Amino acid sequence: MKVIVIGCGVVGLTSGVRLLEAGHEVEIWSRDLPPNTTSNIAAAIWHPYKAYPVERVVEWGRKSFEVFSNLAEDKRTGIIMRETLEIYTTEMPDPEWRSCVRVFRRGLPEEILEGYATCYIFETPVIEMSIYLPYMMNRFQLSGGTIVQREVASLDDALAASEVVVNCSGLGAMTLVGDNTIYPIRGQIVRVEPPPVSRVLLDEDEETGVTYIIPRSRDCYLGGTAEVGNWSLEPDVATSKEIIERCARIAPEVLDSKVVEHIVGLRPGRPTVRLEPETQPDGKLVIHNYGHGGAGITLSWGCAEEVASLVASAAPQPAAR
Repeated sequence: MKVIVIGCGVVGLTSGVRLLEAGHEVEIWSRDLPPNTTSNIAAAIWHPYKAYPVERVVEWGRKSFEVFSNLAEDKRTGIIMRETLEIYTTEMPDPEWRSCVRVFRRGLPEEILEGYATCYIFETPVIEMSIYLPYMMNRFQLSGGTIVQREVASLDDALAASEVVVNCSGLGAMTLVGDNTIYPIRGQIVRVEPPPVSRVLLDEDEETGVTYIIPRSRDCYLGGTAEVGNWSLEPDVATSKEIIERCARIAPEVLDSKVVEHIVGLRPGRPTVRLEPETQPDGKLVIHNYGHGGAGITLSWGCAEEVASLVASAAPQPAAR
């Protein structure tokens, strides 16, 4: 069956790869291609963040974690497994996603940073998108997929060219399908080098803002912000200064790293991830797969598997003999 996927970020590429592996003919249509997508600048680790509903997010995340962990064995993917310390100023229960990861424990008293009440220590994939997205594009094209760079103003053109369309348009769904529940969650990042620490540090204090330090192979991302409704892509100097100050409180070593770049991206927020089929009046099928908030990478493989399952259920079945 021919399938057109709209969107060439991590969600669209992963959906395309899974559909090809299921035996379909797949084209990706997108105005923006890597390295010019929101996915390219993500501070990408596996960690369910600002995506709902929780029960579906956990299951999608579980499947994605398994894939990323296996891909980390191949250096060409740009994925590194890192120990991660997640800290809180108040006592917290175990996270809903605890069963998804292979290594998880509560921090010992001596491992809890001063001024904090508790912490988790777990291992998670860190995905360097400047390496991973070219790997995914290459995997898609070597598997027989086609990428077409074009503006997609409506679903009609794609539906005219195929029986099934998978809508992975992210924030573009606002205009593409008139979804007024989707909104930007602005994230600002400071990129520094060399990596000042060897493990990921996450501070989930909602009052001061989410703080993270993500060491990569050659550099490190310091973050961040989660500004709902802010469409600005311009880095704010005061915000960058405040990010560095917050990061230095949990890892003073960041002050010795050189600032290389200030980065801004817009996460596609939505009350819930939209992953559902929509049968058209002529019997053709649109599968929506967008609104992943800050967890597009975290959920990408799990959602792609569900997309492939939905397409399989819609495909004509051979007649019984």
